[in-house]
Amino acid sequence: MDLSLLAPLLIVVLFGALAAGLWVGFALIAVGLVAMAAASSAPVSLVFATKVWGGLTVWDLTALPMFIWMGEILVRSRLSAEMFSGLAPFTARLPGRLLHVNVLGCALFAAVSGSSAATTATIGRMSVPELTRRGYDPRMVIGTLAGSGTFGFLIPPSIILIVYGAATEQSIARLFLAGVVPGLMLAALFSGYIMLWSAFNRDRMPEDEPATSRGEALRAMARLLPVVGLILAVIGSIYAGIASPTEAAVIGVAGALLLAWATGAMDRAGFFDALRAATVTTCMICFILAGAAFLTVAMGYTGIPRQLAAWIGGMGLSPFTLLAALTVFFIVMGMFLDGISIVVLTVSIILPMVTQAGIDPIWFGVFLVLVVEMSQITPPVGFNLFVLQTITGRDIFAIARYALPFFGLLVLAVALLTLFPGIALWLPGTMLSK
Repeated sequence: MDLSLLAPLLIVVLFGALAAGLWVGFALIAVGLVAMAAASSAPVSLVFATKVWGGLTVWDLTALPMFIWMGEILVRSRLSAEMFSGLAPFTARLPGRLLHVNVLGCALFAAVSGSSAATTATIGRMSVPELTRRGYDPRMVIGTLAGSGTFGFLIPPSIILIVYGAATEQSIARLFLAGVVPGLMLAALFSGYIMLWSAFNRDRMPEDEPATSRGEALRAMARLLPVVGLILAVIGSIYAGIASPTEAAVIGVAGALLLAWATGAMDRAGFFDALRAATVTTCMICFILAGAAFLTVAMGYTGIPRQLAAWIGGMGLSPFTLLAALTVFFIVMGMFLDGISIVVLTVSIILPMVTQAGIDPIWFGVFLVLVVEMSQITPPVGFNLFVLQTITGRDIFAIARYALPFFGLLVLAVALLTLFPGIALWLPGTMLSK
């Protein structure tokens, strides 16, 4: 079939399958089957079996279920609530006061969960009722939470960075290091915006609360110690070279179980509930990876990626223009697909063009995750929006409006990362230079 007809047909099949409610992984497989039938006489069953097996038997992916399970344990434990109360006294004197708890809480929880949806749900269940009760503007409460919940994609241990590393054969440890400084930069941008907003909207802020005593501050610090200890155990073991990402994930699960048991926050039913939820999430991601692996080889048979690369290469785009075009492309994709689907569906086609333009694949992984973070707060398919809709009962498009300033800050973060690539490359270059 002529490529000018095949490419539109595959797009129609993909979005038709998604609109019909087919799971993303199976929708990708359906597109691959159509592509193979239209463009190749190769044995489909043999190609499918080979690529699915090869796509899933990747050692780096073994960290995935462990990090997901660790996050599910913490969602059901008392540690998340103690983390919220532990952060509150340290933000009371900042402009914007307790609104910063959403930013700092999401940053801390992202460092032990690796999931954007889990971060938003866990912090949201605690902060939305509490901040609303204290008189904070619900629109700002929801907006800060929607934006800050995206930290789960970037701050290590990030599930999506593991998926990217496995798909592109890049070092997971190096990707984790590359995500640290951009994650901190994004948290600083969000907190800075909160300070500016509170300065210009004093009438929408509640009355000042009583000052925190030194004893209360010390007790709050003690509440943070378990979470901080778990972060140091997981991330520190990777950066110190003591453990691989997979081994660190096992350490994280063991630490989360130990802390949940020590605080009496998890019983037998809770244990199996966390295990079941982690299994479901892992299987969902594996179906997507399997479908993407098959679709990748099927697209190779069609010749579409080669022609696309040749077309873009023939345009003579500079690296900056290419990244600007990719940013728009990924934002549009994010309106219809979740972040992991975007990465596994596009990276095999996009990465050769990126490396040919002289762009570092580690840096591009962080860039891609930052852009994909935007998909979490863009309707109609924004996972963070769905989570907050469940928590607050508000219309998903209203939540998207509240999150719009933070979408703009994500765009600013992408621009800063592009202008100053050392933001992502400095730490892995320094710590893994030997």
